[in-house]
Amino acid sequence: MIAPPARRGTGHAPCHHGEILQGVFLDATGRRCAGLVTLPMTGMGSRAEFTRLPGTPPEQLTVLPGARTKAARAAALTVVECARRRREPPCGGELRLTGDIPVGLGMGSSTSDVIAVVRAVADSYGVRLAPGTVARLAVRAELACDPLMLDGRPALFAQREGRVLEVLGPRLPPLVVVGCALGGGAPVDTLALPVPRYDESDVRAFERLRALLRRAVATGDAALLGQVASASAQQGQQLLCHPEFDALTGIGRRLGALGVQIAHSGAVAGLLLDPAAPGLRHRIRGCVRALDSNGIAATRVFTTFPPLPSFPPLPPIPSTQEFPSGPAHCGGHRPARPDTPRRPARLPAL
Repeated sequence: MIAPPARRGTGHAPCHHGEILQGVFLDATGRRCAGLVTLPMTGMGSRAEFTRLPGTPPEQLTVLPGARTKAARAAALTVVECARRRREPPCGGELRLTGDIPVGLGMGSSTSDVIAVVRAVADSYGVRLAPGTVARLAVRAELACDPLMLDGRPALFAQREGRVLEVLGPRLPPLVVVGCALGGGAPVDTLALPVPRYDESDVRAFERLRALLRRAVATGDAALLGQVASASAQQGQQLLCHPEFDALTGIGRRLGALGVQIAHSGAVAGLLLDPAAPGLRHRIRGCVRALDSNGIAATRVFTTFPPLPSFPPLPPIPSTQEFPSGPAHCGGHRPARPDTPRRPARLPAL
C-alpha cells in the first residue's frame, strides 16, 4: 500500500518589546483578571515549518532544535484541532523552528515559537484558525501567552486566559522607541518574584490607566500613551527592582522623552519619543549617549508605524550588544547551550 504524501506548512509570528500596560483589570462581567498591552516590534520573529506525515501515529512528532517542549505541545494540540476540522485521524510529523528573538528578556520568544507552530500546522492542513482559537491553543501549550496572534493590533489581553478584554483601536499612536536592556541583559527569573497582591484601589488605578490608554489610542495622543506606559513601568518596578530604572527615567525627562516602558517579565525597556518633535535624530543620539554613560546597553531603535518615504532613516546605534542567555519564561523551554542553533540572547542594533 502506498503511503499518503507528506504535506508541508509554514508559519511565522513576531515578537514584542515588553509592555505598555500590565496589571489587573475587570472584564465585561466585572470579574478581575490579569491583563496586558504589549508594545509590538517588527523585524524579529519565529518561523516554523511543519511536515505532516499522514498515516503515522500522532505521538511520532520530532522537533528541531530539541528541548522545545512548548512548541511540541502546541504542535500536538493543533494537529488534533485541525484533524478534527478536516475529519481526518491525527498524525505525526516533523517540526523545525528558526528565529532571531533574544531569549528570556521579556520579548515573547516562547509565545512567538508557539504561534508560529500553530500557524504552520494549520497551514499543513489547509485550515485557517481565528486569532481566538490560536490564543486558546497557545495558552494550553504554555499556560500563559502574549497577544502576538493579533499581529500588532493594540488590545488589552488576558494572558492567562487567552482572550481579548478590549480592542483599543486599529493602531498605536506614532512613536519612536530607543530600546535598551536593564541589568546587563540578564534574564529575569519571574518565578522568583513575589506574587503581586492587588486590592480594590489598585484595580481602580489600573482601570484609570486603561481608560487613559483607550483615549490615547483613539486620539493618536502619543504623549498620553507615554504617561500610561511610565505609570505602568513604575508599578512594575516595585517587583522587578531594576537598579538602573531611576537613571532611565531621569534620561527620559532630561531629553524630552514622552515616557518609558519596560518588559514586566524581562530586562528590555525603552524611551518613547515623539517622531514629530524637532531634532529627532539629535535626540535619539543623545538618548544613546546618555544610556551608555549610565551603563545601560542601548539595543535598537524602532517605530510603532511603518516606514514612510517622508520619514528620515533613524540613526544606527553604534555597536551591537551581546547579553547572556537564559531559559525563556524560566521554564526550561529554551536552555542556552552552545549547540542550540537558535538565537543567542542579543538585541542587534539597527
